[in-house]
Amino acid sequence: MDLLTALRAHRLVAIVRGGDADAALKTVLALVEEGVTLVEVSLSGRDALEVIAAARTALGPDAPLGAGTVLTADDARAARRAGADFLVTPALGEAVEAARALGLPVLAGVMTPTDIVAAVRLGADALKLFPAAQAGGPSYLRALRGPFPTLPFVPVGGVDEDAARAYLAAGATAVGVGSPLIGDAADGGSLDALRSRARTFTAATRAAALGGAR
Repeated sequence: MDLLTALRAHRLVAIVRGGDADAALKTVLALVEEGVTLVEVSLSGRDALEVIAAARTALGPDAPLGAGTVLTADDARAARRAGADFLVTPALGEAVEAARALGLPVLAGVMTPTDIVAAVRLGADALKLFPAAQAGGPSYLRALRGPFPTLPFVPVGGVDEDAARAYLAAGATAVGVGSPLIGDAADGGSLDALRSRARTFTAATRAAALGGAR
């Protein structure tokens, strides 16, 4: 898949991490039904590879489906076998190199300018600014875009609806959202509440895209 084009088009990556594999699968499917096109299933969740495999079967071969919290080359290979077609890492390391070797696009975790230079050198398709809130929020993103004005940043960590708008206005290509969007749905909580939050987030990110944020 062309991850960068998808990030620019959809502006939102939902991060599903749950303690109940069946609920996590239902969460993925509900998000997609509500128009959240880019979903990653964190490998730190319960039976995450089985969730990815079941989601791939349900969604078909062409739907984007990511694996998150990919730390090692073994993680990358297992995620690909399960059906993931893009990978997300919390930091730089062997998982980024493994993704490139497997021909999978990768959203690579960075925090500092040194990380950013290293990620570009490794061939990352986009840069996951993580943990974004602790790094300094939208003002930090603006500062990074001074020396790196054309690189695609995706802030992750503490991104609620207001923060999503602020990051996109500051030049983020997309935002990654976990608990403010997922809530307790992936642990067996309300799917109706999840659907409502999904509509809110997709409306916010689409409005930002129409407003011309990069």
